[in-house]
Amino acid sequence: MLKTLLLSGLLVSIALSECDRTFLNDMSAAYLSAQAKGDPHEIPSLASNLTYTEQFKPLSIHSGILTKPLNISSHRSFYDADLCTAFTQYIVLDSNHPYVIGARFEADGLYITKIETLVSDEGDWLFNATGYAFHDGAEDWNPVPVEKRDSRAVIQAAGDAYFDRFANANVSVPWGTPCARLEGGLYTDSGNFTTNTCNLGLPSNTTVVDRRYVVDEEYGVVNIYLGFPGLDRDSPEPGPDSHTFRVVDGKIRYIHTISTCEGHPGCGLNGTLPPTMRTKSL
Repeated sequence: MLKTLLLSGLLVSIALSECDRTFLNDMSAAYLSAQAKGDPHEIPSLASNLTYTEQFKPLSIHSGILTKPLNISSHRSFYDADLCTAFTQYIVLDSNHPYVIGARFEADGLYITKIETLVSDEGDWLFNATGYAFHDGAEDWNPVPVEKRDSRAVIQAAGDAYFDRFANANVSVPWGTPCARLEGGLYTDSGNFTTNTCNLGLPSNTTVVDRRYVVDEEYGVVNIYLGFPGLDRDSPEPGPDSHTFRVVDGKIRYIHTISTCEGHPGCGLNGTLPPTMRTKSL
């Protein structure tokens, strides 16, 4: 009898801790509500041993960006029930202090166990929240029709190929046409919607480190958090970075980046951009 009760209790616990899109959606919504109010206590499902970071550095959740009430202009969230992870991109257009912020969550189906927040603002890589919001709002991030959805393996492989190409020029990246890349506020959309390309030159001797994934088949999205060596020219450490890829029919259509410069304006470039980055801004 006791053995039966213990087994029943175990099965109930497992059932309760199953991760699904509803849980991840509720978790992300609670986070955004907390940010809007500037009160981390608005998130009811934080694990007692929560790991919280900003710019990949450990921090108390009660002393970070979540303690500042922010008027969120727009946001996008993506969910990975297989890994029980989620990613939320949100934009703040407050003229006194605009932001573009990314938050990556890890959970166990009952509680949030880890939050990694990337807070980009003035001085960070190509930062322009107004431009980011404008171009983001003009793009198609609607759910992919069920019959046209790629597998998570195909979606993740597209993002991985992009970064593998950074270390090996022989790697083939599944570029789609059209495709546009949004970095900070700078956009690679030339205005020709049939021939836009994201293939505007990539490094070939850079190995990114510590990739963490959120793969959402419903939206054809893979978000990858990683350390980007050489991103900040004034720092020897890999720069905190997020890339979000929209993949349709196995091809990359959009790329959104959030990159922070750790107090070094423009990541050490002082406003000087490589020729391949001199494209459309707002």
